[in-house]
Amino acid sequence: MASLSLPLSTVLIFVICTLTLTAHSVPFIVLHGIGDKCSSKAVVTFTERLSNWSGSQGYCVEIGDGGWDSWTMPLLEQTAIACEKVKNISELSEGYNLVGLSQGTMIGRGVVEWCDGAPPVKNFISLAGIHAGIASIPFCGSEWFCALVDLLIELEVYSNYVQEHLAPSGYVKIPTDISAYLKGCKFLPKLNNEIIATRNSTYKERFASLQNLVLIMDTVLVPKETSWFGYYPDGAFDPILPAQETKLYTEDWIGLKILDEAGKVKFINVSGGHLEISTSDMKTYIVPYLVDETSRQMAITKTSPFNWLSSIWHFFLELGQKSFYQFSANV
Repeated sequence: MASLSLPLSTVLIFVICTLTLTAHSVPFIVLHGIGDKCSSKAVVTFTERLSNWSGSQGYCVEIGDGGWDSWTMPLLEQTAIACEKVKNISELSEGYNLVGLSQGTMIGRGVVEWCDGAPPVKNFISLAGIHAGIASIPFCGSEWFCALVDLLIELEVYSNYVQEHLAPSGYVKIPTDISAYLKGCKFLPKLNNEIIATRNSTYKERFASLQNLVLIMDTVLVPKETSWFGYYPDGAFDPILPAQETKLYTEDWIGLKILDEAGKVKFINVSGGHLEISTSDMKTYIVPYLVDETSRQMAITKTSPFNWLSSIWHFFLELGQKSFYQFSANV
């Protein structure tokens, strides 16, 4: 009987491919909230912890100088900057996961929906997102600047001047003044595909292509249900509609209904103030979506060298048996 020997190249290809899969992970980016910056201790710690726990490389994407520009730069401009930065990070070229914090979730959604030529976002994790808008700005404080912000919001929120100089005005939605909102607000109506004449199916297709959408609510936003796409009905401040009863969902303007019916939307509620999330909640609700599925499967195999060697052994045994049968048939 002729002996069977496998080429060394076959062995090397199999081993290299196995090791490559084991080492592969999907990177992620963090888009911080208003008044913050990538260099702040809180954001640095947040990003590093997620990276360490998930085994994935994380990048905080800064826009302008961070704090001041997050307040004063129009959100359309902030999104355009984030779009270009994402495209210029070579490590994201095969796709990435996105973690948005408060206002950062809005910029992140803009990147998903509008950023032509960008790599795909796989999992979108939203912490305290302002997805359906807010009726007031609860996270400013009591300083003179915040008093001025409140005055501008109350008097001229949809004027060109405020829209161009106060970023949060781009997602203020006064339910009793919807016509002015649709006419004057420059950001949220476009993001949520609300204007019939300019409704864009590409935005919906891109958003609906997400693998998972994780919506983590906190208790500070007004209303807090906006983190889950819930909001007031047009014309009134009562009741607060759950996402599934809004027109955005029932008419599926952005693909939220598609994602939800496919089981890809995770509605999460955590305790704490604005952007306050415990270590255990981070590990439970965020980290699993920063670990690539292939990496998780290979990591399980990697933890047991006996399983890993057994897999290789059975691979070669099966390959050898097939080759032997083919050899015997030809003798």
